[in-house]
Amino acid sequence: MASKRLWCSVLGCKNEHSSHFDVPRSDPLKTQWLSFVFKGNIPPDQCRWCHVCANHFSPDCLINEGQYKAGFAKKLLLKKGSVPTIRVPAAPPVASTSQQGRGSEQLPPSPRSRDVECQTDSTEKTRSIGTQLSWGTLKDTRVRSKGTQSKVSSFDVGAETTPSLPTVPLSSTRINFTPCKRPRLEFDEEEDRFEPHDSTYNAGDSAVTGESGSSQQTTYNVSKYIVFESCLRELFDTCPLCKTKCDVQCRRMGTYVAFTQLCPKCSYHRKWESQPVIGSTPVGNLLVSAATYFSGASFIQFEKICKAMQLQIIHYDAFQRHARNYLEPAIVHKWNLDQNHLFRKLQEGGKVAVAGDMRADKRGHSGKCGSYSLMHLASNTILDMQLVQSNEVGGSSHMEKEGLKRCLDHLESNRLEVEYIITDRHPQIQTFLRERNIAQLYDVGHFEKGLSKKLDKLSQQKGCGIVRNWKRSMKSHVYWSAASSTSGPEKVAKWTSLINHIQNKHIHENPVFPKCAHPDRVSRDPRKWFQPGSMPLHKVEKILTNERVLKDVGKLSPHPHTSPLQAFHSVSLRFAPKNVVFPFIGMLCRLYLAAMHYNENGVCEQENTRSQGESTAKPLKTAPSYDYITALMKLVFEELFADPAPFVQELKQIPIPFVF
Repeated sequence: MASKRLWCSVLGCKNEHSSHFDVPRSDPLKTQWLSFVFKGNIPPDQCRWCHVCANHFSPDCLINEGQYKAGFAKKLLLKKGSVPTIRVPAAPPVASTSQQGRGSEQLPPSPRSRDVECQTDSTEKTRSIGTQLSWGTLKDTRVRSKGTQSKVSSFDVGAETTPSLPTVPLSSTRINFTPCKRPRLEFDEEEDRFEPHDSTYNAGDSAVTGESGSSQQTTYNVSKYIVFESCLRELFDTCPLCKTKCDVQCRRMGTYVAFTQLCPKCSYHRKWESQPVIGSTPVGNLLVSAATYFSGASFIQFEKICKAMQLQIIHYDAFQRHARNYLEPAIVHKWNLDQNHLFRKLQEGGKVAVAGDMRADKRGHSGKCGSYSLMHLASNTILDMQLVQSNEVGGSSHMEKEGLKRCLDHLESNRLEVEYIITDRHPQIQTFLRERNIAQLYDVGHFEKGLSKKLDKLSQQKGCGIVRNWKRSMKSHVYWSAASSTSGPEKVAKWTSLINHIQNKHIHENPVFPKCAHPDRVSRDPRKWFQPGSMPLHKVEKILTNERVLKDVGKLSPHPHTSPLQAFHSVSLRFAPKNVVFPFIGMLCRLYLAAMHYNENGVCEQENTRSQGESTAKPLKTAPSYDYITALMKLVFEELFADPAPFVQELKQIPIPFVF
């Protein structure tokens, strides 16, 4: 065999890549070879360095043509005494699909071979590639792996090739090229040590070229499985050619693992990777971080689970780096898109009725942040959310007012006018809304909760057991007074009628509400009523009719109250628990995730149930949907990873307060 870069000496054949055979030393054969090469006009000097490529020999002259085409032989071998007979060059030869190193010989492709899918662009440089199938599967060319992404016109090369060579069908096995910018890995390396935007990053490496020539991102939404390392090593321990035990090296980076197989006898080698690599980041590593963050789970707890079953996973530092560079910019971008879409929809309907409430850390927890949420009552969706840090406003007692102010300013900047707002009875909120000339209504739930505490305390006193019997009716009277009235004086009149009603008096002096709305009934047990002039009646009247209570009753909301906001706060505890300290952006992004989850699943049907003789409405339990997670995954892998700069810039526009 001659050197690697040879040209065929036959006139009209300039084949550089096929197997070449030099002129034999035996005189009879030498004469025949030279006569074939020079068409009978053998030069006088009888050129010593004539080479003939394999295209000029008939198949019966070759000993191992089948093995070479299947990729299990480096060199073509001639039968003794073979003479070239084919004058017209055959189709340009191609490289075999073997996993050999550089310098492999080439022959025309087998007619049964087909292009299959791989995870890289077609290449012109010499590369060693790896199959993910065992030797038993390789023998059957009809078997095809489905865990691939797109068909690509690419071919395995054993020697340097030129761009003019045609594409070559590959055997029907799954092929994974080593990425162009492959990270350098040490044996048993556990941590992703490469910054997402270091010098090895190349956005073009994250795409593959299909048959149509268009680029698309590496797949991330295919099925994954837990595979034991011992089962993987079975695929590489034995050489598929000579059945010799191979040298196998394993390299790992988080969830990514790569095996290199080398046969010491026949020099067969191949490489195999467990997952695609985008730039210098394995897709599986980023998927673990994204799935953990977007679902609101704790990475620390997930890491404990993986360590308990010895499942290889990325380190916490890699998770934080993924969150900082990819996940949090994606969350902020999607929240802004959804919020702007909701604002444009509400602008067509005029003024909006909203409800606001504060979620703050209590003493014993971190105690430094509070989030104010604004909900649109008609659609039961979170309109806006502002995270306030206590050191920004001079203490935690001022966080609620500042959060409400930021929410209202944001609505005004988006041309949304507030018709009225339902809040609790915080004194600072009352003054602030009065100064901004915004109608304020009080949440009935907050008012009833405060009233119940006072009645519970009174019922425990000696001689006031009758209060316990009337507690449920008094609580119901609060909601009825607010819901059935159209003005503040009417609410007050109906509320004060309760003092007469509990004494079995149903005619009242107030002309706004002169008589009870229930039908007249004759009581057979006078002991169930409060007795005029009694100590329990005096204390109950003092609680129900003091000046502040009457003022608040006149401003009770007749419409839906803020209980949906309390439900949202319960959802937010799953994404951002109060006993965990998060950085400012981390806390904000987790609250955005809670809002996305609530807005997607907040509207549900209700069913009527009866409990202890009373009819109540309860939501029908249905499985929640997680479409927002699917959208975030698509945003990360198909848009943000290719060009993260605009998304990171959008994140940096959020002002971060001083950390204390």
